[in-house]
Amino acid sequence: MNKKLVFVGLGALVAGVVLTAVIGFFSLPSLMMLEDRSPNDFETTVALFEQEVRAGGWSVLKVHDMQGILKNHGHDVAAVKIYELCSSRYSAEILALDDERIVSPLMPCRVAIYEKSDGSVYIARMNSQLMAMPFGGVINRVMQSAAVETEVVIRNVLNS
Repeated sequence: MNKKLVFVGLGALVAGVVLTAVIGFFSLPSLMMLEDRSPNDFETTVALFEQEVRAGGWSVLKVHDMQGILKNHGHDVAAVKIYELCSSRYSAEILALDDERIVSPLMPCRVAIYEKSDGSVYIARMNSQLMAMPFGGVINRVMQSAAVETEVVIRNVLNS
């Protein structure tokens, strides 16, 4: 076998692995988080979101008004509200099983609504469908279902 051909082949393999790693590293943040621009102002988006969450059978456990919280600490930021959402049906299914409790740090589901400096309003959340895949089994099935329902809520807000 030709040594030069082997070295070229190994070099191409290493270059391919490095290139794939670099592309993966820089594209992961855009894959892990989802962000959609709302056609409405901040207050309208918030009101529609809260309405759609309830209509979808989910609960809002807590709302973190980050603008207000940070203002109390001397910082001025644009409007940001972070919602902690829960569907007891999905939560109970995961938390009832010892081995599945490992994903409890991802609970409850979080969705952020914020305003950027140009006045545009966005809805952001973790890409739960992508995050669920490596877990497989019950975790994947439950997180996939919860993600689909959350996306319906968000689509309804964006289409209002």
